[in-house]
Amino acid sequence: MTQQPAPARKPAGIDPRGPRFGASITAVVLLVVIFLALVGASGAALALLALQTVVFAWGTFAGVARHPYGLLYKTLVRPRLGAPAALEDPAPPTFAQGIGLVVALAGVVLGLAGVPAGVPIAAAAAFVAAFLNAVFDYCLGCQLYLLLVRARIIGRGPASV
Repeated sequence: MTQQPAPARKPAGIDPRGPRFGASITAVVLLVVIFLALVGASGAALALLALQTVVFAWGTFAGVARHPYGLLYKTLVRPRLGAPAALEDPAPPTFAQGIGLVVALAGVVLGLAGVPAGVPIAAAAAFVAAFLNAVFDYCLGCQLYLLLVRARIIGRGPASV
């Protein structure tokens, strides 16, 4: 009986450029939400924020490796780039998606409750975080995750893709 070679293991981690790409799309979507809310198209702003909330939920529960914007990155952008210098633990960006989910969901709930200012305020808060990640590679949610891990408030789970 011949021994089969062990299947090649995928390296644990994600291309760190993927979440930045996703943050760029998110920032544009949230900027449109803010614009729509400010020009009086509050129904359209609420609908678009609700759609972005679903995208945040997808990234939170399915993980950033299966996030819709991450899949776009893997399909359209990644094949045209060289290999990343290093891979990144997916846990911090996944946690950051959860923070985006909470903020966007608060805006949606406030909008549905008849508080129209809740939509652009929540979108603006999420926009700041997405913009910082997209432009300066500074992920607020990731930093919060690392702070909570250091404080031993949350445990660091195993890296998974």
